[in-house]
Amino acid sequence: MTARRIVFLDIDGTLVDHAQHLPDSAVAAVRGARAAGHLVYLCTGRARASIVPQVLAVGFDGVISAGGGFVESDGELVISRAMAPGDVAELVGFFTAHDLEYTLQAFDDAYPSAGLLERMAPTFERMRSDAGWAAASDARADRLTRAFTYRGAAPVDAIAKATFLGPDAAAYRLVRDGLGGRFHVITGSIPYLDTSGGEVSLRGMNKGTTITLLLEHLGLPVSSSIAIGDSMNDIEMLQTAQVGIAMGDASADVRAVADEVTGTVAEDGVWQAFVRHELV
Repeated sequence: MTARRIVFLDIDGTLVDHAQHLPDSAVAAVRGARAAGHLVYLCTGRARASIVPQVLAVGFDGVISAGGGFVESDGELVISRAMAPGDVAELVGFFTAHDLEYTLQAFDDAYPSAGLLERMAPTFERMRSDAGWAAASDARADRLTRAFTYRGAAPVDAIAKATFLGPDAAAYRLVRDGLGGRFHVITGSIPYLDTSGGEVSLRGMNKGTTITLLLEHLGLPVSSSIAIGDSMNDIEMLQTAQVGIAMGDASADVRAVADEVTGTVAEDGVWQAFVRHELV
């Protein structure tokens, strides 16, 4: 076997496609690498509670969730990078003042704003017109509806990241210009939203800096790390790892910071990368 490596895998657009199809080759890659003694962590912008069961059932050594906000390793929460309540209040106040719906991500749940489900309705209609939606069945629609239904106020002392959705494509620019001085604002990783949505975290809190903290916690060198991703919230992750790998259909910005490019999800990109680096 090669020297022990630690691999960080994005979920959407990397491990699964945007219709949530999980290739058998990706499952085999993760399980084969772990059987060979390597570590494999999910590294996602999703809240931990929003990761679908079929992905978790693959089996991982841990999960970095909320875009770097929280780290679970061997079933234990070992890193939490929640914002101060005042920061959360500032975000919510800005979103409310500018007609932006949002979700606040904690470790154990994600908290949508009261109007988010209604704001998402046109997006759901566009998604249903895709061939991939039909293949995913109505269960996906039910899951998304539950995820975007208001369930009460969020715990303001436990939030690491926010996502937002505006009424039009100007939303990202509005948030970037209004909050970008102190917060890290990027376009979201959901292709259906484009610049009508995005993600906000405290400046300096991202997948990359959290990977650095986890490697220190585990006592592993950066030289042992590989990261694979496809979207804007993966850029710091790819830059931090010893080897950063972009998926074949990643944006030009993501490909520009990657050390190499693998195939798409449909082309068994994760499997290709694991084979290339002798993890399986």
